[in-house]
Amino acid sequence: MVTTQHIGAAGELLVQYRLLKLGIDSARMTTDAGIDLVVYSPRRAEAVTVQVKTQTVPSPSGGKGAMSVGFYFPDDLRAEFLALTLLSTDQVWLFTRDEARELAQQHNAKGNRQLYWYMQQRPGRGAGQAPLHAGDVEQYLLEGRTAALFGVPAAGAIEG
Repeated sequence: MVTTQHIGAAGELLVQYRLLKLGIDSARMTTDAGIDLVVYSPRRAEAVTVQVKTQTVPSPSGGKGAMSVGFYFPDDLRAEFLALTLLSTDQVWLFTRDEARELAQQHNAKGNRQLYWYMQQRPGRGAGQAPLHAGDVEQYLLEGRTAALFGVPAAGAIEG
C-alpha cells in the first residue's frame, strides 16, 4: 500500500533526480520542519531551501469537474522555494516563495494556501485569467528555471 509518506518521498526524490540531471546538488532533510531539500546554488554560492508538495494524478475539480491538480502549502512557508510535483507525468514546477503566495487562489483561516490549475484550458477563458490552466504554469517548470534560480543553464543537462 502506498502511503502519503511514500508519495511525499517520491516527490522529493523526483526533484532531486531532476536537479542532479542538471548538475545541481541537493540533500533531503531527515526531519519534517517545513524544509524538504537543501539545494546548492552555484549562482548564489550558497544553499537554498525547498519545500516539496506532491500529487500522484490529476483529479476532477470539486469531485465532478474538469481535471486539475492542487497543492496546499503553509502561508508562512519557511523554505525559499516551493517545488510542486505530479508523479503521473514526472513534472516538477518550481516557484519562489513570493510567486507561490501570489499565484495561490485560495487562502484559509488555518493558515494554508492552495495553488491549483486545470490540466486543459477551460472554454471561454483566456491564458492568464483565473482559474489557471496548465499553460499558465509552464514557465515554472523546473528545467526552464535553473539558469535564473540556480545559475546552471538547462543546456548543461547531463545526457543519459
